[in-house]
Amino acid sequence: MIPDQENITVQVKKTIGGDKGIWAIVLLLALISLAAVYSSSIVLVGKKSVFYFLIKQSLFAATGLGVIYFCHLIPLGMYRGLAFLGLIFAIGLLTATLFWGTTHNDGTRWIELAGVSFQPAELAKVALVLYMAKALEDRTCNTFKEFSIYLLLPAGIVCLLILWGSISAGVLLGSTAFMVWVIAGVSAKHLFKTLGIMGAGLVLIVALAVWTPLFPRVETAFGRITRFARLAPEEEVDNYQADQAKIAIASGGIFGKGPGNSTQRLFLPKRESDFIYAIIVEEYGLLGGVAVLMLFLWFFYRSCLIAQRCTRRFSLLLVVGLGMYVVFQALLHIGVNVGLLPVTGQTLPLVSRGGTSFLAVSAAVGMILAVSRTIEKTKPQREEVVHE
Repeated sequence: MIPDQENITVQVKKTIGGDKGIWAIVLLLALISLAAVYSSSIVLVGKKSVFYFLIKQSLFAATGLGVIYFCHLIPLGMYRGLAFLGLIFAIGLLTATLFWGTTHNDGTRWIELAGVSFQPAELAKVALVLYMAKALEDRTCNTFKEFSIYLLLPAGIVCLLILWGSISAGVLLGSTAFMVWVIAGVSAKHLFKTLGIMGAGLVLIVALAVWTPLFPRVETAFGRITRFARLAPEEEVDNYQADQAKIAIASGGIFGKGPGNSTQRLFLPKRESDFIYAIIVEEYGLLGGVAVLMLFLWFFYRSCLIAQRCTRRFSLLLVVGLGMYVVFQALLHIGVNVGLLPVTGQTLPLVSRGGTSFLAVSAAVGMILAVSRTIEKTKPQREEVVHE
């Protein structure tokens, strides 16, 4: 390698740190996103240029990579300092959504500022995991009272506020929080009590949804579940989205129809977001679908490797929590697309058409890389101590 190339390589390693496997996964998903969004959105072009959505998604991908790069440079001490403030800010935004939120597709999940809409729930997911990692580092939570005050209550508030606009998002976040507690070694007695409280809470939410205007999305969730399970009368069963997704996947075969040759994009609603995996399988076949799934599993594997190398509780729980948040959402999206789960409206992380979820996941990946980068920086120091 000539000197100039060597200097460039060294400089790149200094400015871009963290797990190279995760960086590779992010870049591969970004390329898949551009191809899939361009193909699935071309039917929405209308009078716009055929490259309109490709350019728009390219800007989102570039912004997402910028968010990842910026977040991976932030010292972990700053993340620790922002944990509590981030949770308060997220709860404030979620509360504001109840009163001033805008409604799309029968769900009030957006806040609009200066003509730009965003979903506070997506930011709250990352904020809650960050807060829990800090709280579990600071406190042993030996008593259920301490556990309830510092962990169960904050998580419950965030999940309840999210449940107002999206049942699936609230359940997904609650499941992620519970798994973080399990991995953190929270007392089994606390966890069993928590399961009881969660069960009672869900019953109360359903009752409130039946008798009051509270939690309007519960009826939608039950409708999707009964249609999925074929429990509703045959004349009321309308699984149009799910059925079109199944057709797309079945027609893809092993090798797919080829890039840009999807036919179900003409019929499948939300093809560029909630059902983009079905379009990927239709165009790239079973092999393409498995490849995308393996990328997310590889991402989780790399996250677990980073967690194994963590020496601080905060870093370990942050990596595992954010890794589960990304992969759980991906598995939920894929499960819906292949017909294993009822329709939920969850996007495929870093692949579906850009939005708040795209940028929130980018921030989560950046935080994971920040932990990995910190480990790389401190490793030479630990090796020197061992050598001495």
